[in-house]
Order: sequence, then C-alpha cells, then structure tokens
Amino acid sequence: MASAEGQPTDSGGFSEPSLRPTPMLLQGQDYFFRAPDTPLDFQERMFGADMVVDEPGDPVPCVLVLARAADMEMNQLSLALAEHDIRMVRIDADRCLDLPLTIYTDTPLIEFQRWLLRPLLVWRRHFDIDAVPADPTTVHGAYVREQWRAVANWLSCRDDWDRVNSVRVSEHLDRLTQLQDAAAVGLRVPRTAVTTMPGRSRPGGGRCIVKTAGHHLLEPEPGALRGLFPQPLDIRRSGETREPAPVLVQQYVEADRELRVFVVGERTIGFEVQKLDPAQLWVDPDSVVVEPAEVPEQLSERLLELCRNWGLSVAGFDLLGVSDDWVFLEVNVNCDWRWFEHRADSTAVSTAVHDWVRTRFQELLAAAPGGWGRW
Repeated sequence: MASAEGQPTDSGGFSEPSLRPTPMLLQGQDYFFRAPDTPLDFQERMFGADMVVDEPGDPVPCVLVLARAADMEMNQLSLALAEHDIRMVRIDADRCLDLPLTIYTDTPLIEFQRWLLRPLLVWRRHFDIDAVPADPTTVHGAYVREQWRAVANWLSCRDDWDRVNSVRVSEHLDRLTQLQDAAAVGLRVPRTAVTTMPGRSRPGGGRCIVKTAGHHLLEPEPGALRGLFPQPLDIRRSGETREPAPVLVQQYVEADRELRVFVVGERTIGFEVQKLDPAQLWVDPDSVVVEPAEVPEQLSERLLELCRNWGLSVAGFDLLGVSDDWVFLEVNVNCDWRWFEHRADSTAVSTAVHDWVRTRFQELLAAAPGGWGRW
C-alpha cells in the first residue's frame, strides 16, 4: 500500500509525491535527448583493433579522460593527440561496467585493459554518476554507483598527476558561488534569490526568470537526458505555490547582445549568440545564429582572473551586453564548444584546446625526474 506523501512503502521504496502541482521548471520542458553509448574514440578503436604496435618497456605516459561515449569534444581531442603520438585513454561513465582497470595507490600508474600507463594529465568532463548503467533503486545498482563515485572523485583529485580544471573546485562551483566571485572581480551580476516560493520573490523589482540551482539536464535513467531551462516567472500562476526544492529567481536583464566566451589557458575566444529565449540552444538549435566576436580587453582580464581563482584551464562563460557593460550569468566547466564552432564556421576553440593539452603534456613529460624507468 502506498503511504502518505514521501513516506516509505511496504516495497521498501518511497512513494511519489501526490496531489502536488508539477514543479515550475518541469512544466513545458519538451527537450529529450538519448545519449548514445557507442564508442567513437579514434585511439580506442586503433588500439582495440591491434592496429598499433605495443612497445615493451616502461609505462606509457598518457592523457586520461573521464567522460562518456557521446563526448565528441574528447573524441576530437583523441584524434588530435594521436597526430602527435600522445596516448589518450578514457573511462566513460556509460561504458564503465566490467572494465579491466587497476589503479595503483602507491605509484601513479594504472593498468587499463592490457596496458600499463602513467597518466600525466587527467581531465574529468561528463563523467556523471547518473550515466552509469546501473539501477540505483536496487542494492546492486546503488553499490556500483557508489564505488564509481568514490573512485572517480579520487582519480580526479590525485596530486601525483596534473589536471585540466581542478575538480576540488569545479565540483563545488555552484551558480551562487559563481555570482559572488564574479561580483568580487568587478563584473555586474543579476540580483538573485533562492527560494521554494518563487511567486513571492522579485529581485530587482521587475521581470524575473526562474532557473535551476543545479544542472541544466536531468538524467533519471542512464542515457535519457531531459532539460531544465530558464522560464519567465509568472506570479499570476505561481502565487503561493511552493516548489518541492529551492530554485533560483533572477532579475531579467534587458540585453543588447549575448556573448559566449571560451577560456583556454590564457586565451579568450568569443562568440556572439542571437536567440529568442534561453532554451532555444537546445530545443531549436538550427534557428540560433552564432558568429565569432572580439572579447573586450577588460572583460577578458576579469574572466582570466576568475579562471585563475577557480583553478580552471578550460571554461565557457555566458554573458549579456548592456550598453557598455557586461553582465555575468554563469560559467560552464564542461563547456562543449563544437556546437558553437559549427554554427560559426570556426575551429578556434578546438585548435586552442588541442594545442593547450599537447603543450601541457609535453611540459609534464619533460619535467619527469630521472626518466620513466623509475616507475
């Protein structure tokens, strides 16, 4: 028998809330994407098909990526690094079950399938625990996810290899922390409230929008992603209705232009984005216009300062232009850039990322004390 709202049932689970209105950010959200788990990584295919001759000897230095199969940016990076004879291996969240993997705790080595490798640079991008194909409502699924959560976090934070973006920082870089830190370096930010009663909140006193405090995408089952995109606040409909979890209510900013700025190392690369509403990037991407854009020097300096403060090497910033000022909205640590490049007919970010990873890898390789024999 199902019990009262949110109480345990005799099946051991919890009942779904009943007689409550649909949460505001789940209303009218039609975006759905089924993420494929088909591997397209060039190096993985070449090594898996025995098309590369293994050389016996010391562990092979490599770039280790924690992602998912559909991460096309990392597929592209694999090919770019192969052109410079740099080994890249990946652990994908949606393909990690039964993976032959041993990670040594007393030396910075891993056994990955049949190879002994020495990661020099580790990049965690889309390795989301929700993507691990195990049912978290079962004991087995909960066990599998918990082990991968702990090990992936440890892999991403070890001090005996370098990292692209500090996971210790980026995992806790929530939107409210972003706004506070952006204001601290002199960027304008929208007034924002955190509330379970959005109908009572109107920061700035005018029009407002409602945003998720967490990720823009939900993954209730592995590979099935649903959107949580900003929506206008309609107090006539929301009234005294309480949300089941806190949301962000943010001042609506009338903007002259919208800018996406990618930071790669010490470079900034800008794109002007023209769209009718925030969700258009996902629900109607073909109607969005993207063009290369210059990043003003003062804005570039502030974004680089934020990245240094946060320990980010690669990031994507969303900003609104208001007269001669810029309003900070958020930073995206995963910052998928290929879509922007495709719309703008550009490869500037890909080239910058590939160059940065290759250069950093070669610096780490040259700095290794005593060569690789000691491993």
